[in-house]
Order: sequence, then structure tokens, then C-alpha cells
Amino acid sequence: MSARDDVLARVRAALGARAPGPGPAAGRAAASGGTAPAGTVPREYRAHGDVAPGSPEAVEVLVDRLVDYRAHVHHAAGPADVAALVGDLLADATSVVVPAGLDEAWLGGLGDATAVVRDARDDPRTPDELDRTDAVVTAARVAIADTGTIVLDGEPDQGRRAVTLVPDVHVCVVHTDQVVQTVPEAVRLLAAHPERPQTWISGPSATSDIELSRVEGVHGPRTLHVVLVGA
Repeated sequence: MSARDDVLARVRAALGARAPGPGPAAGRAAASGGTAPAGTVPREYRAHGDVAPGSPEAVEVLVDRLVDYRAHVHHAAGPADVAALVGDLLADATSVVVPAGLDEAWLGGLGDATAVVRDARDDPRTPDELDRTDAVVTAARVAIADTGTIVLDGEPDQGRRAVTLVPDVHVCVVHTDQVVQTVPEAVRLLAAHPERPQTWISGPSATSDIELSRVEGVHGPRTLHVVLVGA
């Protein structure tokens, strides 16, 4: 028996004998208020938040968490406001990388001196090329109010993981109707495409040593701007 088999055998013994793979079914049953099949693992966490997705209450909590994480939050009523904000935030940038599927209207405020580099999956930028760009602009898949987390899952308007991990500044556009309160709500949305790589972002990249000296930008953008559309 391999070490892996030994570990899995112990996990099964601790959980008790049960048919393979009932966990998701149990979670779905709990979420819908039904009864989980016999032998499944009970999941007692909250399946839903107390406020509706996209509600002002959910957005307010998200903003509070983002600010606490030292992210910069901006509000936009529509695409024209997004373009103006992106133009202001990146006024000093000489080059900006964007996913191939990003809304072109969001880039309308960039000056002529700012070069826009499209990153396509069939023509990806190298890490060195990404490192030479000043910023990245992306959309998002979902935002979690309770944890102040924004999740990207590789949609054409979000791009590859490397695109958002190498440049020093990340401008992320989030629609308020994408804001949910809890992690389980977000996970259910992301489960529609389990094959996609995900990036969970809670503020700018930061780490602390044993003396709690905070250093930003070690494994991701040093600066995170979140543009909330529809607030």
C-alpha cells in the first residue's frame, strides 16, 4: 500500500463507510433544504447569505473589506464612467496589458501615450513582457462580500492567471450584481466551470515576516484598484 492509499484509507475510516462521492450531493441537498443521503458528511456552514446578491448591503460589506485590505475602491454608473476612471488611474502608464475579450469601451479614457497590449491565448505575452507593462485591466467572475474577495476564472475578459499576477497594478472591474455575500454562494457559481483555473484576490499582494513587517507586491500586484459598476 502506498502512502497515498494509507492516508485515504484512514480518512475513509474516520468518516465511516459510505459510497464514493456523495459530498456534493449532500451539499446540494442541504442547500435546497432537502435530506442528505444516508452516510454523507453533514455540512453545517451557511449555504446562503442574509442579503440578496448585488444588494446595497452586500456591496457595502465588500467595500468595507476591500478598504481594510488596502485596495482602492471606485464607483462607476456605467461604461463611460469606467473608461474615465481607468483613464485617470492609469494616466501615467506607458503600457497596459488587457485580456483579449475585455470590453473595448472600458479603455476609451486611456491617453495616446499609453500602449494597449492584448494578451490572447494563442499569442500570449511572456513573463518578461508582462513584467515590462505598467498595469493590467480585467473584469471579474464574482466578488464575495464577507471575505472581501474577487474571483477570476479565466473568462476571455479576465485572461490568463499570469496576466494578473505579474504587472504591478491591477484595475479590476466588478459589476454590483456579481457581489454575493458568502463563499458557498460564490463556489456554486464557479462550479459551472470546474475546469477553469481560478484566481482569488483579497486586496493587493502582501506578506509579513516573523516581525510582522508588511511587504506588498511579492507574489502579485502591489496596487489593486476595484471599479464597482452600478453602485
